[in-house]
Amino acid sequence: MKWLNILLASLIIWALFQQQFGDGGRKELQEKQLLLASQQAEIEVLKQRNEKLSAEVSSLKTGLDAIEERARAELGMIKEGETFIQVINQPENQK
Repeated sequence: MKWLNILLASLIIWALFQQQFGDGGRKELQEKQLLLASQQAEIEVLKQRNEKLSAEVSSLKTGLDAIEERARAELGMIKEGETFIQVINQPENQK
């Protein structure tokens, strides 16, 4: 009977050790939860970026103002009859 108690106690200790540190144990669960949280944060950032891009695409599809603004800012285009004046600031070390 004494050996049976020792065997059962050692099996319980082994099972508790496996639950804590074995495959699928609490330590692994905590690591997975941290990974999940970081990936959910990344997904939120990407969702916000997608919303901004979607709004920009719809603006470009429907309005000519957005197209004109991009042409002016990125391509330096001007309308007929407009005068383009560019102001260049001198660097601080050359003053």
